[in-house]
Amino acid sequence: MDKAYDRLPTLRARELRNNATAAERVLWQHIRNRQLEGARFNRQVPIGPFICDFACRSLKLVVELDGGNHALRIAEDASRTKYLESKGYSVLRFWNNDVLGNVEGVLSVIGKALRDRPSPNPSRRTGGERP
Repeated sequence: MDKAYDRLPTLRARELRNNATAAERVLWQHIRNRQLEGARFNRQVPIGPFICDFACRSLKLVVELDGGNHALRIAEDASRTKYLESKGYSVLRFWNNDVLGNVEGVLSVIGKALRDRPSPNPSRRTGGERP
């Protein structure tokens, strides 16, 4: 049985999950299982032509961890961010060293971004608002 979608991004995402960087492993230990603001994150999520390090799909937040090689890929990263934002996502970028040296600070920034995102569930809106 052939699936109706391209399997390559899924296979690549699986490969990336199995070969996570040290910074990705550290951050994942703090955001998995809805540990941060009750938000559900997934690792290595295909969104369009890109595979994002971490994504909270319900709140449309992407967290990218960048190693030293990204210092040479500024234009590519800007293009990627622009694409994700065009799809309604907010993108947070952190250097691997920030995660490894100050994970609490990184978690604080992500937590604030989660709290600032509008709820996707109309029943969770305040003040009895209707869509």
